Amino acid sequence: MIMAKEQELLKARKQLAELEKFVEQSVRGGRRIDEVERGLFEGLLELGRSLLSAFVAAQGDGDQGPSIRRAEKTLQRSEAPAERRYVSIFGELRIARYVYTQRAKQKGCAPLDAQWGLPAGDFSYVLEDWLQRLCVREAFAESCGSLADLLGVQVSVRAAEHLSQVMAQHVEPFQAKQPPPAAAEEGEILVATFDGKGIPMRRPLEERVRSGPRRRKGEKANQKQMACVAGVYSIDRFRRTAEDVLDEVRRRQRRDERPLPQHKRVWAELTHLHEGETYNGRALAFIGAAIELLQRDPQEQKPVVCVTDGERALIDDIAVWLPPRTVHILDIMHVLERLWQAAYCFHAEGSRAAEAFVDHRLRRLLQGQVGGVIGGLRRMLTVQALTGEKRRVLRDVIRYYDNHRESMRYDQYLAAGYPIGSGVVEGACRHLVKDRMERTGMRWTVLGARAILQLRAVYLNDDWQDFVNYRIEAEQTALYRKRAA
Repeated sequence: MIMAKEQELLKARKQLAELEKFVEQSVRGGRRIDEVERGLFEGLLELGRSLLSAFVAAQGDGDQGPSIRRAEKTLQRSEAPAERRYVSIFGELRIARYVYTQRAKQKGCAPLDAQWGLPAGDFSYVLEDWLQRLCVREAFAESCGSLADLLGVQVSVRAAEHLSQVMAQHVEPFQAKQPPPAAAEEGEILVATFDGKGIPMRRPLEERVRSGPRRRKGEKANQKQMACVAGVYSIDRFRRTAEDVLDEVRRRQRRDERPLPQHKRVWAELTHLHEGETYNGRALAFIGAAIELLQRDPQEQKPVVCVTDGERALIDDIAVWLPPRTVHILDIMHVLERLWQAAYCFHAEGSRAAEAFVDHRLRRLLQGQVGGVIGGLRRMLTVQALTGEKRRVLRDVIRYYDNHRESMRYDQYLAAGYPIGSGVVEGACRHLVKDRMERTGMRWTVLGARAILQLRAVYLNDDWQDFVNYRIEAEQTALYRKRAA
């Protein structure tokens, strides 16, 4: 083993000398700096592999004699060292070490594995970290291709998918151990917000076999499953008038004056089966939000605001899961969207008349005159004698406002400094779900989709490095019953 170590170190010295020679030749040859940079990086990867091989060779083969005692059992040494694959960021190594078992062909104990803290799988923890950083942002195939281009290390798409599912198993226990933000860093108001985003799912195999290779008329290639996206953050009060909001809607001049959300955390849940039981994704999202709110305000002294698009199921769940003091607010942008729909029932799209129609009624809604706006729209529906599609659209707008008037007390919300828009969760729907899960041709299983959603949430919440450290420590403890160094 000492000879093997010296051979690898000698190889490393030669590689270092070749890098020095390469630099000198580059100076004389007038190479561009980027060409030198690429050549150095390739050489450094080779140098790193030689030095890592030297480290492995220096440790020996883990021979601790014919037998060892472990957990009150006597384990016998294997006849010859067993080879193990280890894929590092510098390339693949083959590690030969003795394994101790009670009986032949039985999974046993390799002392060197515990000494080095080898991972459960073939890939090094560094490679797993780098690969999954790519996978939470890009498609699996693109991520594996990028890794191969950068490091020359080949990882299959299937291996990357499996690794994401393995790592995702540690997300929930990691999150359960996270302390709440420091009270001094929190805003005056706690905000919880929810929305849904569809994810294209693979059809079950039995359905694909039953329907045959060609779909019947009207049959879709896939169906979507709704992910419930949740966000919790705190924010300081921002008191405004109706005119302030109108000015912001028109020109966005007051955007820079808004207080910033503090310790924003977003995540998404899917309905799934676990050990034969069905877990509802929306309920899980609300339970998670309720726990987060309680951890961040255990004395329940801060006001809680929940902004949604008005979906009935979400409103029902607010009453079930969130604190009784929660104030539900209908997102003003959804209100504004329907005002434009009403305006186009009477005026041409993009016209000044339509803009005036919207401004007048939005001002009244922000001033608390919801009933007056609804009554006016009803009179217009009758007096103007609308028919067909326009009549249907206006009736839908009236119904929407009438159903949610209790959540449209904007004069009170603005005076209290509450947020009235759900931009955080709508942004999360895009960044957390759509940007990764709805790319061209993507189809997901529930297991695969949940894994990426969980890992992507950790990444977007800026918890990635802490999570990676936690996951390594948890796996090391499970494998070797010791904490990771």
